[in-house]
Amino acid sequence: MGATHRINTIATGGATGIVSLILIAASLLFLFFIVLSGVTNKTPFGKTYFLQADTSSIAGARPVSRWTFFYVCGDNNQDCGKPVPALPFGYAWVGGGSGAPSKLLGAHGKHTTSTHYYYLWRFGWVFYLIAFLADVVSFFTAMAAPFSRLAAGISGFLIINALFWMTLAASLMTAEFVQARNAFRANGMSAKIGTYAFAWTWAAWAAMFLATILLFVGCASGGNRSRKTNNSVISDRPTNGHTNGNTNGNLGFWRRQRTRGANRGSFVDTESQRRVVKDEYN
Repeated sequence: MGATHRINTIATGGATGIVSLILIAASLLFLFFIVLSGVTNKTPFGKTYFLQADTSSIAGARPVSRWTFFYVCGDNNQDCGKPVPALPFGYAWVGGGSGAPSKLLGAHGKHTTSTHYYYLWRFGWVFYLIAFLADVVSFFTAMAAPFSRLAAGISGFLIINALFWMTLAASLMTAEFVQARNAFRANGMSAKIGTYAFAWTWAAWAAMFLATILLFVGCASGGNRSRKTNNSVISDRPTNGHTNGNTNGNLGFWRRQRTRGANRGSFVDTESQRRVVKDEYN
């Protein structure tokens, strides 16, 4: 039973480690699709964007604008502007902005973006990168997870850190672009959320979440084996000739000691009586 349990434990740890590694790799792939959107218009990058809106009536804007991770592009992710880290929302109409929804306009980003949309995307963008970097590190440590409980535990803490930042990034990003879509529609302009970008985002989040669970399961899978081994050691202690377990063995031991003590006492008494008889004879 002990050998079988140990084999099952090793198999469980190996399986959870392998599956978690696949999930982390999948989450990295989804994040790459989002980060590289706008770099090329090939599938799936050409279909990956956060928001598309009809901006033909806005001064300084393209007829159709798409917001990606680094760029504001035109239709089909073509005619993109320069890559900008933490892209201000209003960079879609730099040098203009007349005709844009008033909720989106403000003093930030060269007087193109409101405070709400500027900081919502800026923090979401930074949290997204932090999650991406933590995910990369956890992927390399998870390579050893199928073979080591310690590696599984370390990878679990790293991926849960990535999951934390990914949760913040996905929440902020979703909030910003859903609100922006509603602002465009309230202003009489057509706008739609990018299905691919949000699918990649929440798929990456789900993969990280499942990988976190599996890594901690793999880390804890050896606990029962250790307890069982300890119990086996205790139960295998000598029972001093008794087969009823440790309790009866200990009782038997003390009974024999008492009997031996009694026997030694009888021997002393016998010797004393012999001496008395010998003295009387002399």
